[in-house]
Amino acid sequence: MQDPPRPTDAELEILTVLWSRGPSTVREVHEAIAERKGAQYTTTLKLMQIMADKGLLNRNLKQRAHIYEPARSREWTQRQIAGDLLRRAFGGSARSFMLGALSARKTSRKELAELRQLLDDYEKGAK
Repeated sequence: MQDPPRPTDAELEILTVLWSRGPSTVREVHEAIAERKGAQYTTTLKLMQIMADKGLLNRNLKQRAHIYEPARSREWTQRQIAGDLLRRAFGGSARSFMLGALSARKTSRKELAELRQLLDDYEKGAK
């Protein structure tokens, strides 16, 4: 099976709802999105149908109200997006990518310590 394409911002919003809620109907996803911003039910429905066709969502047709769930995990999708951004915007440089991410917003001491630990663990595993 071919990997699904990188999700758009609107598709990522739907995936985020599904990752947090679990398998859901279009109505449930639409209500979660509508709490944060105005959205039309038909737009959510059409977008989720397109996402299923693209392989971003799995659709269970056994019930009257179709149940949707992400085809890939949050972690897999984040790696896909990060890898694409790394190649396109940072010329493949992990150093530039990390510096860009760290300079984009204030990072707490706790988060910096966690990043140091992750880098140490990654380095140990790469040997």
